[in-house]
Amino acid sequence: MNIILLGPPGAGKGTQAKKLAEHYHIPHISTGDMFRAAIKAGTPLGKIAAEVINGGNLVSDEITVGLVKERLHQPDAQNGYILDGFPRTLPQAEAFTEIAAEIGMPIDAVVNIAVDNDTLYRRITGRRVCPKCGTIYHIETLKPRVEGICDKCGTALVHRDDDTLEAFKVRLEVYYNDTYPLEQYYRDKDLLIDVNGLLTPDQLVSEIATLLSEGKK
Repeated sequence: MNIILLGPPGAGKGTQAKKLAEHYHIPHISTGDMFRAAIKAGTPLGKIAAEVINGGNLVSDEITVGLVKERLHQPDAQNGYILDGFPRTLPQAEAFTEIAAEIGMPIDAVVNIAVDNDTLYRRITGRRVCPKCGTIYHIETLKPRVEGICDKCGTALVHRDDDTLEAFKVRLEVYYNDTYPLEQYYRDKDLLIDVNGLLTPDQLVSEIATLLSEGKK
């Protein structure tokens, strides 16, 4: 199964990606993880990306798409993939559609997690993250067993700088300007599956798996 997850920041893409990765036994590939892995491995594109990032610049679409292609050639991705955070722009989407077909890994479905802005604001401002293992919590809806401490590794949770309301509004504006048009792009290709992001994480992954198995577009 080759899946792309779409949705605004705070929609729950990361949580769903992890659950779907376990369900289908395929890798969850996020752009952040992908950049870090390529840079750590010292691949040619990873070295270029490191230079760009260390110089305080944004990585180009060309480099980003190239890194995704590089990542999909790794053994764990040969049975499928879940892309989270990519593509972010229409040029990235268009380039990846061609590349995915070229390497014999065409997109099966694009799952669009829909959530209203007021809910996103509440989710983001209450979100806490483990800086060590990346596990996500929420002060109201997904509390750790011990307040402020990660259940998995015992590390103190943090409130990320980009999870303030002011920073989040900027992120949301960028999403609507750059990424929101991808909904129509994939809808036109009959690949888009809309799901209700207000469901609980377990309800949502069950709903997504059901729709994917039924092939509903």
